[in-house]
Amino acid sequence: METLLAVLLLVNAAFNVVVWPRFFGRIAKDPRARDAAGKPTRFLIVHAVLIGLALVLALVSAVAGVWALIA
Repeated sequence: METLLAVLLLVNAAFNVVVWPRFFGRIAKDPRARDAAGKPTRFLIVHAVLIGLALVLALVSAVAGVWALIA
């Protein structure tokens, strides 16, 4: 059971690393991402923070998954 949970953590990490950076590319190209002066809007900032948190959680999941496999 522990091995299954460790693999699930690693799959979660891989999914987040693959999906979220691609999503950020689409968000950055969205017209709502910048105002008329070219400054980032709250739309872009909020999404960047959420994506950053998702990637941090991916890193934590990867570390926990590897640790669970070797421990």
